[in-house]
Amino acid sequence: MKLSLSSSPHLTQKRTTSEIMRLVMLFAVPGIAVQTWFFGYGVLINIAIAGIVAVITEAVILELRKKNFELAIKDSSALLTALLLGISIPPFAPWWMTVIGAFFAIAIAKQLYGGLGFNLFNPAMTAYVVLLISFPVQMTAWAPVMELSQINHNLTDALSLTFTGYTTEGYSVVQLRTNIDGFTMATPLDEMKNLLNKGFTLSEITFTNLFIESGNLAAGFGKGWFWVNIAFLVGGFLLLQFNLINWHLPVGMLAGLGLPALLWYLVSPDTQISPLLHLFSGGTMLGAFFIITDPVTAATSNKGRLIFGFGVGLLVFIIRSFGGYPDAIAFSVLLMNMCVPVIDYYTRPRTYGYTQAKPVKAKKKQGGDK
Repeated sequence: MKLSLSSSPHLTQKRTTSEIMRLVMLFAVPGIAVQTWFFGYGVLINIAIAGIVAVITEAVILELRKKNFELAIKDSSALLTALLLGISIPPFAPWWMTVIGAFFAIAIAKQLYGGLGFNLFNPAMTAYVVLLISFPVQMTAWAPVMELSQINHNLTDALSLTFTGYTTEGYSVVQLRTNIDGFTMATPLDEMKNLLNKGFTLSEITFTNLFIESGNLAAGFGKGWFWVNIAFLVGGFLLLQFNLINWHLPVGMLAGLGLPALLWYLVSPDTQISPLLHLFSGGTMLGAFFIITDPVTAATSNKGRLIFGFGVGLLVFIIRSFGGYPDAIAFSVLLMNMCVPVIDYYTRPRTYGYTQAKPVKAKKKQGGDK
């Protein structure tokens, strides 16, 4: 037998950056498909607009920097950023908002720091936070699932809403979000938080139209959102199966969110959001498997990844429970991105074969100097 030696790191399978990015996008398809099924074609339109703007922005900036823009664009990192941003934006957001978000993600959050591998903050989540702070009304205008909508809408309506603000029959996004009783609908997390603050009990809330789905596993989880999270969870398992991500980050985040939610729920089960709703609503599974696993902006060691993920989950719970935002994935990720240098410093593994020498104490002289 012939022994072959190679330099570290020793990998059993070598993948290029573009292959990894494309596989991550491929495994996000189940979640995107389910999200489109429940919320309409606006999801795909957002992804398409963000993708076009992100690629053009990256090409122009790299050309201005005298870089090989063709090679950089082929790595598909801009497309992945656009995909994550497009999923996060409400399906019927105006087109110009998606353009601003995609441009900011690439030009400011990524290329301003030097491009792929040098950015300090997750580009998609940075752009999302900028949009949420700048346009809070549009960024919180999530339409209800198709089943609860009083107005049917198709691909043509979705295109018309995105570019004009109205369907082909003249209905606005506000009208799409209004149910038969005249109340504007919110996301399950936002609705439950508001109703709990008004004195309703958990059992009363879960039997409203937004939550109950008789005969289904999704009863009490929020219509549509439960299945969207399940689909992204399936995609996350595929990422783990193909060794594209490390398990420490998603496990850390889900533990950081689920454990305090469980303790809070045990203390007052009828006035606190259940841990299952925390885990299977909003962008929890998308964040755990597709957002915080960004290798550039997350911690590098296994111990550091656990701490980073747990910190994100804990911050999500705190902001959801006591803050003004119902989901909080983006804010939590950016706050923990700031902590990565400190986490890496205190969790860096010891070099193989290195033993730290103990300090030698100076011996006291016998007697004084004359």
